[in-house]
Amino acid sequence: MTPQNVGQRIEQMIAEIPPAAQRTERIFDAMRAVPRHPFIPRLAQALLGAAEVEQIIDRDADPEAWWNAVYSDSVIVTQVSDGAGEIMSGSNGPTSSASAPSTVADLLGWLDPAPGQSVLEIGTGTGWTAALLTHLVGEHGSVTTIEVDEAVAEQAAKNVVAAGAQPHMIIGDGAKGCPDRAPFDRVHVTCGVRTVPYAWVEQMMMRSQRPPDAIPDDGNGQDLTTRIDPRTIAYAPAGALLTMAALTGLQVTFKGEGDQLLLWVMDQSDPGVWTLVTYAPGRQEHEVYQLGDRPLWDEVTDAYFRWVSWGEPGRDRFGDLRSFPRSAHPARACGRRLPGRGGCAPQRIRGRP
Repeated sequence: MTPQNVGQRIEQMIAEIPPAAQRTERIFDAMRAVPRHPFIPRLAQALLGAAEVEQIIDRDADPEAWWNAVYSDSVIVTQVSDGAGEIMSGSNGPTSSASAPSTVADLLGWLDPAPGQSVLEIGTGTGWTAALLTHLVGEHGSVTTIEVDEAVAEQAAKNVVAAGAQPHMIIGDGAKGCPDRAPFDRVHVTCGVRTVPYAWVEQMMMRSQRPPDAIPDDGNGQDLTTRIDPRTIAYAPAGALLTMAALTGLQVTFKGEGDQLLLWVMDQSDPGVWTLVTYAPGRQEHEVYQLGDRPLWDEVTDAYFRWVSWGEPGRDRFGDLRSFPRSAHPARACGRRLPGRGGCAPQRIRGRP
């Protein structure tokens, strides 16, 4: 059952959330796109408002009270005693709940997930936050969410399907993270922990996401193009990152600017040698600005496709990559552009000097 005024109810819920810097319009737009009600069970324990006044809500017995609670800034308990107890007045020992929308807005605002990023969520719960994250990272991003309670996870899977979201859902111990899908740009934790498991730190992306503070440009760079999407390098898996770093010795850093992504490749030993590659939606060829004679973009992409040719090994398949011989450097070993990839290597823009 879906009332005609869901949109109005969502706006009323958002209006209840006090303003705060981290509670951005982008988060609220996600809440508009991913309604809360598909994630709330028929029978639940609502803790209404800041005072958390208990109210048992039953969609069948009193649908208006149920809808009012769902679209209020309130915690809604969905499981007690790990499923051994029943939801009823005075139920204690909540073990799963839908956090208050203001809390969700805070956590997502502080997390600040960007389009195209990979997010690990610990504690799926109802699945609403996983669905919101899926919306926030967009079609080029990914969300992996882990829930230890099998019954909670199964219901969450039904909820996200009903909402049209597609996070990767796992039943298991969230403390171990998900090494098979690492590295992650963000880790979002919805459960209480005494210490931070090191697995979460290990599985975070170790590349820089900050643009260089200041790099020299004498204006003599070359304007080129590439058919290789720079996001392929920006969001490359850990095994590829290790390969590119070991074979080239170059630093890759990037940032998003609206719909665009700016990616720099730099030789840390020579600040006057760097390349900027720009992604913009809808383009088949991406702009490359190369300063210096060294073809940094060629070297990085050569290393990436060499990693692909090895079968895309994960980082656990590598030993100490610092011991790679200099002869293994793709630019020195083969002295050529990407083999068999046609016009994928940077090409000079027609009509420019």
